Amino acid sequence: MNIVRDPSEGSLLLADLIGASHRVVFFTGAGVSTESGIPDFRSPNGLWSKMKPIYYDEFVASEEARLEDWRRRFRFNREVAAAEPNRAHRAIAKLVAGGKVVAVITQNIDGLHQRSGVPSEHLVEIHGNATRAACLECEAHHDLAEVESEIARTGRAPMCRACGGLVKSAVVSFGQAMPVRAMMRAEYAIERADLFVAVGSSLQVQPAASLPMAAKYSGANLVIVNRDPTPLDAIADHVLRGSIGEVFSAI
Repeated sequence: MNIVRDPSEGSLLLADLIGASHRVVFFTGAGVSTESGIPDFRSPNGLWSKMKPIYYDEFVASEEARLEDWRRRFRFNREVAAAEPNRAHRAIAKLVAGGKVVAVITQNIDGLHQRSGVPSEHLVEIHGNATRAACLECEAHHDLAEVESEIARTGRAPMCRACGGLVKSAVVSFGQAMPVRAMMRAEYAIERADLFVAVGSSLQVQPAASLPMAAKYSGANLVIVNRDPTPLDAIADHVLRGSIGEVFSAI
């Protein structure tokens, strides 16, 4: 394991590694978006230190939980709407456009990768997307602005217009099954990768945290870019510390 604590040195090393690779996979977590002003969830000052997460079973069982979940989603989406993609988002998008990157696998739900220019065919959102909503039964799409208006008008959580099922933001909640298609796409990309770069993830949430391990055991070089230590640092080929934006500044 090679630990690099100087962001400028880390930036040059990452650029060299990408230049020598042919099939790069990026795996991004909340730390990529904090420099855009989006709060993370697991740091000492993160969202879960201020409020208890609402589990999927609670959402399904309780009208009160559903309404609270929607209040949080609308507040989060207003923060997202005010944010802009940062240096890391833009650098990753340029690398995708240049043909080096086979996939961007993200835990983030803010849509900033899309707004930076990463096309949907290269983006794998394993925790969903907070800017969309869908029926839990028939998967029919529901516009978030209409959902917010309906809740304001009725005081009730929305039901699906097509089948009467529960409508939920398209985010994977605690206790909810991971999206099968997204995980299959992620696994396929990992099998092809010769360089796997985990950026801004605490690497504590399973099963997502197992993806860097799978890449390493499939033969890819593993690079971890993060402000803080992670549980997988010991198996990484290179660990780059410091500001993620600074590390990506020269890419």
